[in-house]
Amino acid sequence: MANDVYTSPLASRYASPYMLHLFSPDSRFQTWRRLWVALARAQHQLGLPITARQVQELEAHVTDIDYEVAAAREREVRHDVMAHVYAYGKAAPSAAGILHLGATSCYVTDNADLILYRDGLRYLRGQLLSVLADLATFARRYAAVPTLGYTHYQPAQPVTVGKRATLWMQDFLSDVEELDALLSGLKFLGCRGTTGTEASFMDLFDGDEEKIDEMNRRIAAEFGFSECFPVCGQTYPRKVDSRILSCLSSIAQSAYRMAGDIRLLQHDRQLEEPFEDSQIGSSAMAYKRNPMRCERICSLSRYLMADAMNAPMTASAQWMERTLDDSANRRIALPEGFLCADAILRLCQNVASGLRVNETVVDRTLREYLPFMATENLMMEAVKRGGDRQQLHEVIRRHSMAATARMKEGHPCDLLDRLAADPAFGLTRPELEALMDPRRYIGRCPQQVARFLERCQPLLAQAQTADGTITL
Repeated sequence: MANDVYTSPLASRYASPYMLHLFSPDSRFQTWRRLWVALARAQHQLGLPITARQVQELEAHVTDIDYEVAAAREREVRHDVMAHVYAYGKAAPSAAGILHLGATSCYVTDNADLILYRDGLRYLRGQLLSVLADLATFARRYAAVPTLGYTHYQPAQPVTVGKRATLWMQDFLSDVEELDALLSGLKFLGCRGTTGTEASFMDLFDGDEEKIDEMNRRIAAEFGFSECFPVCGQTYPRKVDSRILSCLSSIAQSAYRMAGDIRLLQHDRQLEEPFEDSQIGSSAMAYKRNPMRCERICSLSRYLMADAMNAPMTASAQWMERTLDDSANRRIALPEGFLCADAILRLCQNVASGLRVNETVVDRTLREYLPFMATENLMMEAVKRGGDRQQLHEVIRRHSMAATARMKEGHPCDLLDRLAADPAFGLTRPELEALMDPRRYIGRCPQQVARFLERCQPLLAQAQTADGTITL
């Protein structure tokens, strides 16, 4: 890679080999050629004057693209598709005269985009399942480990480490569901002519509409699509792009939420993302273990959520049967959206598979606040001993305020000592301590984790690392 020109960090630092290849010139332009082959084959089979030999010659030259010839021709004609038609014709001269017959540029550009996007979504689905599988292992392991809960980032009722992980999983599961719905409804453009009327094919097939439909069915089926859009202009509806980037944005939202939680908890040393033996946390402060992976997830997620705004603006601004002000935007926004989602999920896999729980810190943090969380239970126990509920409530309120004020001065919580020393409360220090088992206050967290993972099991069984390795 040249060091004297700009390169996208998504390509040079973050995205996977699979996604980089998917949106490479080879992948795109070879897909164009495969589409030209499919068009010629269908037209041959349906009786147009195209020979089997011409189709075979096209098939033989799908991969040997002469980029220099195409580039030189594009400089001359200022049209990328016609430049590649020219280069393909040079490679397959017997078929040059029937190449691109009845088609428009959007036949190759738009159908190729739909194929690439479909394959990219399938790949991201595998990565999502890998993240879910790693989080499921984590949630199962820590399903019953109590931890301090937070609302408004203030100490709240205890939960468990595993239960919190299922909240992250639930977000990612909704992304899988959205992605599956998107894939199931993805349609092919087909070969529809300059304004989507198929007028050129009415001429070519002498008005035989069934042959036109069959041609499009055969081309779509060759690329794994079961259906074409029932109507279209020159392009496929740009609402598709909007749905795709919205789905990628949803993935970014889920990833940001998980990474943001981990960053906050790593600040308190309760959780830690992976950290290698020789890793440097700071160039100046050698002791630091910055959560750089989670910070990168959040950083890339912000970019992807912002990038997703491109598609709805483009979809809303299409004029009649087509306008070209979408092209330059889509050329950047869609591939970079996929590369960014890919990078985010690779990081999520790395974090989820190596997340460390510092259980001693988790327990100490919880126990610092547990007396406050347990006050209702303590009050109920005192009532059982003959106390007055309203009077006990006031005792707890008064001592809680005093203990909190003391903690703000840097002292440990002494609420239990205060209650034990107050004759009005009626419980000794050992009796109060016996009620401080954190497991008494986690509700149904372990059962909720078990039930949630059981419901996820059919999907988790499909999980596999998308490209087999994770290198960061």
